[in-house]
Amino acid sequence: MLQINTEIPLKDQPCQPITKGSKPMIIPRIETLLTELDDWEIPLDYKTLIKTFQFKNYHQTVAFVNAVTWVAHKEDHHPEICFGYNQCQITLTTAAIKGLSENDFILAAKLDALLD
Repeated sequence: MLQINTEIPLKDQPCQPITKGSKPMIIPRIETLLTELDDWEIPLDYKTLIKTFQFKNYHQTVAFVNAVTWVAHKEDHHPEICFGYNQCQITLTTAAIKGLSENDFILAAKLDALLD
């Protein structure tokens, strides 16, 4: 299992490879890390992390989507991206473990930082 360094902000930590045999995070850990993010939601199954970002127009939305794809490629952790004229929904999960890992929270923090 990955181990987040609590002394370093999530946005400043790199995503790590998932080792064989890793398990999804447990609910108390998920809820603790969720408090470090802005407006991200977790469905009742605790397998995904979701946020809808709002923008003024299509140009801003597409610019954000392009930035997300760049960060995702750099971190080698790829979200589901669904977007329209003025909004973009990001869904994070770690497919290799069929649930949430620390990488999902790290990437969520990095995506939030794109708009700081």
